Amino acid sequence: MNTQIVLERYIENIIQIMTPYGSGTGFILGDLIVTNSHVVAGLKEVVISSKTIKRSIAEVVYDDAYFDLAFITSSFETPQNPLQLSQKTIQNGDTVIAIGHPYGLNYSATEGIVSKASRIYGELEYVQLDAAINPGNSGGPLLSIDGEVVGVNTFIIQDSNNLGFALPYFYVDEALKSYKNFNIKNVLKCPSCKNLIDEIEIKEDYCPRCGIKLEVAKLRRKGYKPTGSTKLLEEILALLDVNVTLARRSQASWRVDYNTARIEINYYDNGIIIADSKLCVIPQENIEKLYDYLLDENQKFSYLHFSINENFIYLSYLIPDSSLTLKEGKIALERLFKYADSYDDILIKKFNATKQKRDKEDE
Repeated sequence: MNTQIVLERYIENIIQIMTPYGSGTGFILGDLIVTNSHVVAGLKEVVISSKTIKRSIAEVVYDDAYFDLAFITSSFETPQNPLQLSQKTIQNGDTVIAIGHPYGLNYSATEGIVSKASRIYGELEYVQLDAAINPGNSGGPLLSIDGEVVGVNTFIIQDSNNLGFALPYFYVDEALKSYKNFNIKNVLKCPSCKNLIDEIEIKEDYCPRCGIKLEVAKLRRKGYKPTGSTKLLEEILALLDVNVTLARRSQASWRVDYNTARIEINYYDNGIIIADSKLCVIPQENIEKLYDYLLDENQKFSYLHFSINENFIYLSYLIPDSSLTLKEGKIALERLFKYADSYDDILIKKFNATKQKRDKEDE
């Protein structure tokens, strides 16, 4: 099979994973989602989505810093063409396909060859490949041309020319079997003594077998806790009945879909908070009338304003973090949600503006 056929056949297995610290890729194997430990970032919960799974909260039930593997559980239907682990030995020169979400670009597939089937790095073997993998690919499957999982895309060497490394399938198989045999839901693997540990046995973040400090146990116990203006923004969103975990794109970015409107909220390093909704594309005719209308409407607003960037019409709320309050922020965002939902239709019907296009995966 060529790369396009492999992608189309197995795309339902590919999962996008989002945390406050970034995003990565996972893939379905049986009743679990497999990814890298560093993708889930020591969290008990992450947000997932796919072609067939609506953006939802999923639980991390296995975290293995030694293999850099994690397993996630969620309610999903078995894909029509489920992925299977390879049973064949990887050879130098084999054609491989890396699938993932590099830089948030959904469902990207790159083809390459195995440069070295067994490259020792630390105590483990890795598959060295020349297929282009980038941030966001981590945790995604490395497939053979037959569509079998030969590895998990794990890391790259910075500033190298397509020098990537995947954890081989046999380590994944070993971890899956160990987890299933352990038959306990929330499990951590000690990177020192390599024992599987029931999370409830861990006291003060130390391994009960060898006594080493387990950083992942500390991270899972503490969880993600926003601070400062980020915390205040999330409190405002919660007051507006927004599921903050699902809305969160990063530590300083949120997305809210409100009926037909999509609102992006970003907190920038310079202390400015901008919440805006890209409503539609300006029409080719009667542009002056549209401009006059937007200016007139701006005179009626408090908190909000219309603007045009390139050919897109935005409705926005902008405020320095030092001026944000719970009361005023709630009023402003509530109005932004409401008006963005109505003005996109008004501009399209009244001025023949064009509805903006979105990737289907972002719906």
